[in-house]
Amino acid sequence: MGELETRLQMVTFQLGKESYGIDIMDVKEIYGLEDVRPIPNAPGYVEGIFNLRGNIIPIINLHKRFHIKRAQLSEEEKLLSGFIILNLQGTHVGIIIDKVLRVMTIEPDSIQPPPQMVSGIGTEYITGVVQQKDDGSYLILLDINRLFNPEELRQISSLT
Repeated sequence: MGELETRLQMVTFQLGKESYGIDIMDVKEIYGLEDVRPIPNAPGYVEGIFNLRGNIIPIINLHKRFHIKRAQLSEEEKLLSGFIILNLQGTHVGIIIDKVLRVMTIEPDSIQPPPQMVSGIGTEYITGVVQQKDDGSYLILLDINRLFNPEELRQISSLT
């Protein structure tokens, strides 16, 4: 039983050319592409707000936040685009992703320290990287609690 408890469940997604993972416990839900209402004078990386069953959710564009080009997707792959709604210290925030990939289990001993810079995202946002067995690429593990400093989070939560 202890061995199962140490494994990490990660929701994985594509952003630009890279694959990222976030702890499944930080994910409220995954939502397909929907209309987002823009907000005047919001920070440049805030795409707008989204009404999720009566709750107003700020939507963050990580492409703009980290200066990442959007992935070139086929029409079929675009069906997997959308938002991941996260619980950031009690505030629900949506992040735009290019494509949801899958939920996967990761062994803690397979996590390597992050390199100094990965596709525009600094190491302060990354908990580690895991080499993928199938194609040799890397899965970048994000620490969602470090994506925004307290001032940015306060500003984002005030949008709702």
